[in-house]
Amino acid sequence: MKNSRRAVLWAALVLIILLIAFSIYAAFLGSERAEDFFNSLPLAIYWLALLLLLAAAVVMFRRMVHVPGLLLIHAGCILVLAGAVWGSEAGHQLRKKFFGIDKIRTGRMIIYEGQSDNHVILENSDVIKELPFQVELKDFRLEYYEPEYLQIRTWQGQGWRIPVELGAEYSLGPEFGTVKILRTFENFKIRIEDDENIAYEDPQSGYNAALEVQFISPDGSVSNEYVFERYPEHIHHEDGFFLSYRRVISEYISHLQIVRDNKVITEKNIEVNHPLSYAGYHFYQQDYDAQAGQYTILMVVSDTGLGIVYAGYLMLCLGAFWHFWLRHIFMRIKQKVIKWKSNTPFRAY
Repeated sequence: MKNSRRAVLWAALVLIILLIAFSIYAAFLGSERAEDFFNSLPLAIYWLALLLLLAAAVVMFRRMVHVPGLLLIHAGCILVLAGAVWGSEAGHQLRKKFFGIDKIRTGRMIIYEGQSDNHVILENSDVIKELPFQVELKDFRLEYYEPEYLQIRTWQGQGWRIPVELGAEYSLGPEFGTVKILRTFENFKIRIEDDENIAYEDPQSGYNAALEVQFISPDGSVSNEYVFERYPEHIHHEDGFFLSYRRVISEYISHLQIVRDNKVITEKNIEVNHPLSYAGYHFYQQDYDAQAGQYTILMVVSDTGLGIVYAGYLMLCLGAFWHFWLRHIFMRIKQKVIKWKSNTPFRAY
């Protein structure tokens, strides 16, 4: 029995050293290749061996049962590994084979504004699977850091960075006059009325952000110009300016609704790292239509095994907190109580 325990300890040490080496190696692979590496067959054997070794340690080292901190730490590690294995690609295949549960592990959806869909393109493939419900994109919007800027540059390299503030007039110096920002557009459109170009904001879906600016030259002449975010370095011919409309995106947000049997079950505005969760799936904001802002790209991720992993981390943290801090505090309190009782004289009444 003693030799068996020693073998378990040495095996655990070897596997922990291997885990450190694997982690360092995967750090240089990038996220996608690292995921493939950790889900490969040799690593699947490694995870299974580590899981069995932890379970064997709980059984073989009886003292651990009487030390709550160590028991929680080891049980937490077992749950973390078990949850990760159950949520892996192999785990999903096992669920499908033995339980008939064909669940999408990870993929992506492209949904246009005002439309719904349930088709998911599986990750790293062209295979398409269907969800048992519809995901509808009610609205998509971009939010920007304040302030936004109009950038002006001359042929000679002289430049100005002007915050976008409607009605504000800025001086460009005695050589160039002043500039004023008259209007902003989220979806700029233009129509012709009586041989005159009329600029207007199109409330329909679309994306063509623009500014209307007015230049007043030193001689008093006035000219208006439109500056488009999608076409930087636009030339203002009268003065030879290069104009750019600069905005920095802070968030891109999709208002999603889950529709089942023609009923809205739940809805949420999702952002990066703030997903919508429903029916065992997380829907993350991954990307969007950068040209026209008409569709969103969602990452669909199964939550299989995630609850087990979270429970394991909680047990691990509680066990470490108890073993390294709380138990020592309670022991000191207990010793002080015993010492106080031993020093308290007995009184008879």
